[in-house]
Amino acid sequence: MTWDYDPVGNGFVASLARPGGNITGLSTLAPEISGKQLELLKETVPKLSRVAVFGTSAVPGNAEALRATELAAGALKVQLQYFEIRDLKDIETVFQAARKERADAVLALASRVLLTDRTQVAELAVKSRLPAIYGEREHVEAGGLMTYGVSIADLFRRAATYVDKILKGATPAQLPIEQPTRFEFIVNLKAAKQIGLTIPPNVLARADRVIR
Repeated sequence: MTWDYDPVGNGFVASLARPGGNITGLSTLAPEISGKQLELLKETVPKLSRVAVFGTSAVPGNAEALRATELAAGALKVQLQYFEIRDLKDIETVFQAARKERADAVLALASRVLLTDRTQVAELAVKSRLPAIYGEREHVEAGGLMTYGVSIADLFRRAATYVDKILKGATPAQLPIEQPTRFEFIVNLKAAKQIGLTIPPNVLARADRVIR
């Protein structure tokens, strides 16, 4: 397994420490990421007070990520409003609702729906003039503003160590599943310009990649 968001929740393994079957490898499970995303939004938009959180409750790990976001919101004195996204037709609706609720920004939790239609998501964020942060780099490459998330490329490289161990006789059931250790922060200055946002120099300096 090169990566899976929640292998325990998806029923692939008994636990991360003791998989117990024929599957092992790496997981992208890191609920704390959403808290860090909120911090980055606050640094990017200092006057941030209301954030619309988009998510899909059916996605394993969504509840944990939302709790981590709420903890960060309490510390940052930011008010959150959660909007459920079940299918593609919900995307435009939630952006309209976020504008109606006077959200200052959007934080997108892991959602296959949002990732599938990421180009429309980016376009609606620009149209709504809402700074948005995501967890997958594909969103930024499709025109989104910022992403902070797990480096999938790093997981692919680390997966080779599992292949090596198994080919040498190791049993998958006894190989603990590793969680991500490397994360990437990407900023799209084109998107920032479209919504009239200036990214603070201290935030820009921390980016692993800047799209100009």
